[in-house]
Amino acid sequence: MSDVQTWIKDTVTQHPVVLFMKGTAQFPQCGFSSKAVQLLKAAGATDIVTINVLENPEVRQGIKDFSNWPTIPQLYVKGEFIGGSDIMNEMFESGELKTLLQD
Repeated sequence: MSDVQTWIKDTVTQHPVVLFMKGTAQFPQCGFSSKAVQLLKAAGATDIVTINVLENPEVRQGIKDFSNWPTIPQLYVKGEFIGGSDIMNEMFESGELKTLLQD
């Protein structure tokens, strides 16, 4: 496992909610990342760790390899890969996202 893969694994297991995104929660740099942050906040997430993939090309590619998922943003809850903004939106609408974050 590469250093980047190890770092990603440590990050997603050490924090309850981790969002790999373009930009930051305060200044998202793509519409999907912005939507993902809004969904998490609306679902009641308070302790969100955001990782700006634009700051590090190795992390940007590494997270895609780690999850075997081609797009950013990517949400992890309690170390498990949940999905991107479309999946998050579906889960938010069904109430599943709020339930997942409360557990």
